[in-house]
Amino acid sequence: MKKFSTRTLVSLALLVGVGVIVLGGVYGIWGSVGNQDQQVNACNGSQSLAERLEGLNTGQVAAFVIADVPKQLGALAFKDENGAPGSLEDYRGKTVLLNLWATWCAPCREEMPALDALQEAMGGPEFEVLPVSVDLGDDVKPKRFYEETEIKALPFRHDGTMSIFNDLKKMSLAVGMPVTLLVDGEGCALGSMNGPADWASEDAKTMINAVVNASS
Repeated sequence: MKKFSTRTLVSLALLVGVGVIVLGGVYGIWGSVGNQDQQVNACNGSQSLAERLEGLNTGQVAAFVIADVPKQLGALAFKDENGAPGSLEDYRGKTVLLNLWATWCAPCREEMPALDALQEAMGGPEFEVLPVSVDLGDDVKPKRFYEETEIKALPFRHDGTMSIFNDLKKMSLAVGMPVTLLVDGEGCALGSMNGPADWASEDAKTMINAVVNASS
């Protein structure tokens, strides 16, 4: 049997090690690309809806950023007014204006009456405004805010861990508060706005109706 020198064996070991690292990197990349492809494919049908918003993000909603590639948000989780768990997936088939807010966020507090008015005007089987409080801990403060400001039409949802905000941040959809996303019936984000807006304005209603009417 042919004998190998110590130097040769070391060299072979190094080559094998490099090969394992390279293959691991390649498979890791392939896996990552596969996951991205799954997310994109899940929202393929939403691309045309996002394109309908072009030119409608004006006036009061001029800061609304239309998604180049809609992202799937169905897994975003929160709790209802009774503490029961739920997610955006529960609203499949309905256009949703998802709004993240907190009592410590002054701009959030200021825009809540407009969101309430929007829900009162347009809320129904095909569309819903869905505010989610991200006040840390229990839901006492946000519920008190609802009472003090006489919020009537909006549903109450809460995430005391801020996980929903952090999930959106990882997707580059949330950088500050409030953050509002227009989500289609497939759970795909068609666009987002970081910062407050007059969501009861005709500008906002026109943009939202473009999605609701195309989905019905």
